[in-house]
Amino acid sequence: LPAGLSQWFPALEVLDVSGTGLAELGAELLALPRLHTLLAKNNRLGGPGSLPKGLGQAPLGRSLRVLNLSGNRFAEVPPALLGLRGLRSLSLGGNRLHGIPPEIQELRSLEFLYLGGNFITSIPPELANLPSLNYLVLCDNKIQSIPPQLAQLHSLRSLSLHNNLLTYLPREIINLVHLEELSLRGNPLVVRFVRDLTYNPPSLQELAGRTIKTRNVPYAPSDLPENLVRYLSLASNCPNPKCGGVYFDSCVRQIKFVDFCGKYRLPLMHYLCSPECSSPCSSASQSSTSQSESDSEDEASVAARRMQKVLLG
Repeated sequence: LPAGLSQWFPALEVLDVSGTGLAELGAELLALPRLHTLLAKNNRLGGPGSLPKGLGQAPLGRSLRVLNLSGNRFAEVPPALLGLRGLRSLSLGGNRLHGIPPEIQELRSLEFLYLGGNFITSIPPELANLPSLNYLVLCDNKIQSIPPQLAQLHSLRSLSLHNNLLTYLPREIINLVHLEELSLRGNPLVVRFVRDLTYNPPSLQELAGRTIKTRNVPYAPSDLPENLVRYLSLASNCPNPKCGGVYFDSCVRQIKFVDFCGKYRLPLMHYLCSPECSSPCSSASQSSTSQSESDSEDEASVAARRMQKVLLG
């Protein structure tokens, strides 16, 4: 960037330097107090010194709202960006990212996050701590699972996950009641359905905990060590309404098929307390004529239909 930029254009609000072959953004940017949109797509950014030091503490760090660094060479989300607390839109698509740092949760004002076209394999649960996030684009990566915490993104309206390695969705995703667009094409869950019936036998601690919870054995913090009291508070209810049991660490992972918009059937992950605890709404049969599927209208199906639009093709 040319020297003296801040002196020539002190009131600059939008700067587009896309496709100019830049390998670094100079310190001149830091003195632009009104710059709210910076577009630097399709350059050679990504090496050491690509971004100016002190970015989060400079006037630019307070004024910047939109930052587009797609089509560059970043192998990780630059730590300097995590100090841009006023940022509303961040695009890092088409880079070389292999992960998302948990510190992404510091960008509390973020409404739009584009990370498509990278090599990301997992999503940190901390991503769910972005209260204003409306649009999340994670397509064309290598993501194998979605953390259930993502259901805490109550403002989310569009979620793009196409062309990944997903074989199921967490059951909790039905809580995204404001979701209008869900893109899943190009994932194994769309072309073939899977079931995982692995089960680790419960420990003696778990068996004791289950007995205390299911039989309502009274206890007080003075009766047990603090770690056991905390353990008992982590009991999860079995989703089978005819069971009434609980589980802690040992459970059966299964796929439940849920109708979306009355057209598509998607596998959602849910958990049972034991292999013998077969839920009437489970995926025991994939046939559309199955009596259990045709007669059951559980809360997952009802909540799933709240989604107005599902993009699968």
